[in-house]
Amino acid sequence: MSQIMLAKAVEEFLTQREFINVATSDVLGKPNVAPKFLLKADSGHIYLVDYVIGRTYKNLTHNPRVSISTINKNNLTGYQINGEVKILRRGNLYDRLIKEYRRRQIRFSAFRIIQGVREEKRHRHFEASLPEKVVVFMVKVEEIVEISPTGGLKRKKLKKKARG
Repeated sequence: MSQIMLAKAVEEFLTQREFINVATSDVLGKPNVAPKFLLKADSGHIYLVDYVIGRTYKNLTHNPRVSISTINKNNLTGYQINGEVKILRRGNLYDRLIKEYRRRQIRFSAFRIIQGVREEKRHRHFEASLPEKVVVFMVKVEEIVEISPTGGLKRKKLKKKARG
């Protein structure tokens, strides 16, 4: 599978996810893994929303490197995505992404409520309001590692676009 095909396949797979595990490390190298809301993946970037703004955020202010992990349950193929983060706190791109985040969160909450009613489950946490303070992590994907069910690895470094 070519770099472009693998990147597109992972991008398409990620569009089906709401949350994804993000690994960071602090200045001493202490690891931290936390789930983040996966807003979208396109053109070699993954956009994540952080509304906790805790250890992940603090780590990224000192070390912008991340490793993201997920698995396709249908074929048991795992993906590790490595890259560098730019933290977005304001600006036009941030505003557009936050509007998209709010739309996605409302749809996600409605889906959870409907599922709960269908399954006759009681939920304590139906999201009716969204956190006011959020940041967006824009991950520039540099490497994708595909992990097969038998343990085989395929590493694909994404080419950096030349600045012109």
